[in-house]
Amino acid sequence: MRVITFNTQGIEQAADNGFFDWMIQQDADVVCLQNLKAKEYQLDGDRYHPEGYHAYFFDAFEDGFSGVALYTRHLPKAIMTGLGFEQCDFNGRFIQADFDKVSVSSMTIPSGLRSDEAQAAKMEYLELFMGHLKKTLRKRREFIFAGTFNIAHRPIDLSNWYVNQRVSGFLAEEREWIEEVLGEMGYVDAFREINKAERQYTWWPDYNRAWTLNEGARLDYQITTANLRKTVKNARIYRDQRFSEHAPLTIDYDIEI
Repeated sequence: MRVITFNTQGIEQAADNGFFDWMIQQDADVVCLQNLKAKEYQLDGDRYHPEGYHAYFFDAFEDGFSGVALYTRHLPKAIMTGLGFEQCDFNGRFIQADFDKVSVSSMTIPSGLRSDEAQAAKMEYLELFMGHLKKTLRKRREFIFAGTFNIAHRPIDLSNWYVNQRVSGFLAEEREWIEEVLGEMGYVDAFREINKAERQYTWWPDYNRAWTLNEGARLDYQITTANLRKTVKNARIYRDQRFSEHAPLTIDYDIEI
């Protein structure tokens, strides 16, 4: 099973930049998109519905903001949207497809960069999402949470990490949160199961040379339940084209969907 996750920062702009032309060549089973900045009714054109894929969307209430989507070759048994709390559901931040053996979600955790209030809201979101992750561990199936977590886990995941320790995305309390998820709770960072190298980033800030110099952060993940650890076979970040400030993350799992 091949899963791609990508933060579009506007699905229409990403499409203009060639994302769907690239996507249909990847032979992915599930494609998880975030930050669509468009609603489903605005995306009825053929380019947003490539042949061979079922498309599912979860819109934010506000126009031109957030929103997530799933594209899948296989018809899901069920689609779940939202997590039952306002920060998620009002802002279109979570959609999940259930298949026979595994559930795959497309999700985002909000950024806290804008202000102290935004950071406080992010920490509240993390606490609420942690509750969902704990409930998930009691279920008798496997899960993949794919999307933008807006946290760099360790210094290896962020350029110039030393001077960014007081910046949202690398705060001690944020790293403690993801460390608990991947440590005590037993979830798996699928990319790091395969790739231990430095400077493996999925996001680059919007200034002239960040992309060229590869000065960025690994903010996009596929986090899985523990039983999927040994099924991770390949993981790669695509940088040959630039569709948004984020790059697509592709991971292959040795399981049937």
